[in-house]
Amino acid sequence: MGCLDSMRECCDRPKNTNIRISFPAVCFVWQTAMIILFGVFIRYDEESDTHWVEYKKEKNITSDAENDFYFRYPSFQDVHVMIFVGFGFLMTFLQRYSFSGVGFNFLIAAFGIQWALLMQGWFHSLDYTDGKIKIGVESLINADFCVAGCLIAYGAILGKVSPVQLMVLTLFGVTLFAIEEYIILNIIHAKDAGGSMVIHTFGGYYGLSISWVLYRPNLEQSKRLHGSVYHSDVFAMIGTLFLWMFWPSFNSAITDHGDGQHRAAINTYLSLASTVLTTFAISSLFQKTGKVDMVHIQNSTLAGGVAVGTAAEFMLMPYGSLIVGFCCGIISTLGYIFLTPFMERKLKIQDTCGIHNLHAMPGVIGGIVGAITAAAASKEVYGTEGLINTFDFEGHFERSPTVQGGYQAAGLCVAIVFAIGGGIFVGCILKLPIWGDVADEHCFDDEFYWEVPEEEESLHPVLEYNNHMMINKRTDMVESNFSEPQT
Repeated sequence: MGCLDSMRECCDRPKNTNIRISFPAVCFVWQTAMIILFGVFIRYDEESDTHWVEYKKEKNITSDAENDFYFRYPSFQDVHVMIFVGFGFLMTFLQRYSFSGVGFNFLIAAFGIQWALLMQGWFHSLDYTDGKIKIGVESLINADFCVAGCLIAYGAILGKVSPVQLMVLTLFGVTLFAIEEYIILNIIHAKDAGGSMVIHTFGGYYGLSISWVLYRPNLEQSKRLHGSVYHSDVFAMIGTLFLWMFWPSFNSAITDHGDGQHRAAINTYLSLASTVLTTFAISSLFQKTGKVDMVHIQNSTLAGGVAVGTAAEFMLMPYGSLIVGFCCGIISTLGYIFLTPFMERKLKIQDTCGIHNLHAMPGVIGGIVGAITAAAASKEVYGTEGLINTFDFEGHFERSPTVQGGYQAAGLCVAIVFAIGGGIFVGCILKLPIWGDVADEHCFDDEFYWEVPEEEESLHPVLEYNNHMMINKRTDMVESNFSEPQT
């Protein structure tokens, strides 16, 4: 008990947001470590090395156009934009936290892709003949995927942590991601082209678990800043549109060339389109005046892309993609309206961006859809060769579709276990009072970590609402109208 009391006393010390020493030290030391580790381990693969000329002759490749770069780079560009522009601008909805939303997104993504190239390389592309990690354009895409999990987790604690804590979150998040990804894709041999399980389920529950550990009982004191204004919602909508447009590339980026990649893009395209209509419908239906809430449009319209990720390269059929999107638009929007306030009141989980509704729940749905679709696969639909090619039923992994469905479900369970267990562990580390995070009454404010222009500092909040975490603003307005004294 004495040890526990000492830990509580340590964690309850007054907050000190001065990170002048700790933040530069972490950035310099960790970047120096990246340089050293890259010098020791990282080398170009055969398609990006100068020996490509010899490799072409050895493999009877007749044209440079057959280099994987020309097949993968367009998808890499799209995914890269999603990571740095899409995720970054989606987090600018808070009226006084836009610098941190897009800026810290930039910071942890830049660090995360370097650490991901190492961690994923040690698990996936280590050449045991020379002990080196060989990287190419596909490695860059996978590193972006890995970072996406950490950016999703960032959404749950947006406005409540310091940049030093975010760097720690990313260090552990990338490490956990690389391990669970290897278990799911290589040991269990589940298929997850768009990362519904590996990326979204993991990132969602990783962030929510951290947020649960870092629960702030007096966060209500920052309510004046915990909301959006007109222009911040417009900027966030820019992020939404970038993500929405490029999500077919995200889900198809590392699938097999040919029909699998083609099918993944089509399925994602259709699921996203279907989600938009049901999101608008539910948002309007649950407002007393029938108006649409921008929070729902910024987030729930993307849920279909998340949920179709695992089954993206399967024979889901176009109508099946539309059904997945249709259902996810409803479930995600209802999550923002009912589930997020419930989680804050009853479970003590403060989810700033509502990642449970955009990533975690749709990710679980995607894993379930993938398991059912895999179990239902047949030679009549896929063809004998198509079935083997789609699920890689070769060597040690020669299975029936029904068995594969079970392994898909097992992969989903692994993602959830790693996310929750890892999130609680990392949350306990981040709870230590050494990271320079702000007090409860100073959350959601750029002023503590950024030089903010003076003219901005004099502005007052225009709108005080945020359906990411708070109960529907119009419900509050209606209640206040009824409580006004009659004259």
